[in-house]
Amino acid sequence: MDGRVVTEMGVLIDPAANQVKVDGRLVQAPESFSYYVLDKPRHVVCTLADPQGRATVRDLIPAEVGRVYPVGRLDYDAEGVLLLTDDGDLAHQLMHPRFGVERTYHAKVKGRIEDRALERLRTGVYLEDGRAQAEDVRFLRRTSENSWITLTLREGRQHEVKRMCLAAGHPVQKLRRVSYAGIGLAGISPGELRRLTSPEIAQLRRAVREGAGKPRA
Repeated sequence: MDGRVVTEMGVLIDPAANQVKVDGRLVQAPESFSYYVLDKPRHVVCTLADPQGRATVRDLIPAEVGRVYPVGRLDYDAEGVLLLTDDGDLAHQLMHPRFGVERTYHAKVKGRIEDRALERLRTGVYLEDGRAQAEDVRFLRRTSENSWITLTLREGRQHEVKRMCLAAGHPVQKLRRVSYAGIGLAGISPGELRRLTSPEIAQLRRAVREGAGKPRA
């Protein structure tokens, strides 16, 4: 940085006053960031490359969008809201449990779920990595063989909805994320993406601030 080799972590710089080079090449901070929401279909991997040759979200991103990255993961067999951005700081905050950003899902579960199971999800079930609970759980509808519920979570652990429902006695058969930090899928179909509006970007930042200030159970 400015002719000095930096080896320590967490060094702050002023992009207007400092020059940073990596391997002799000048690193320029982007003038602006891009923010999108994708309606991820099932059987698409939330990475930009897959060694198994499966379809990835990169296959759904038009070339003119440029390099944007998934905010967190959505299971291979799940679908719905996937945020994409090149704003690494905001992406980290949206994903990190400390900020408690809400994710809302619709889950089709096996069996006729009753109030007792919903209450278990609401008050907490014990998983191999600790206790997990939903911020909100509601019954949507049922058939003779399965039920639809909606859950809102704040932690974002791996396979969390599936593991919670299994612990409550109702394995997930289908999972769709319908909202992340208040951003939904209005106006797009599976496999499509759209650029977020300025109010929606402000909503993401507000969700981080509000989530960080919300007490944990």
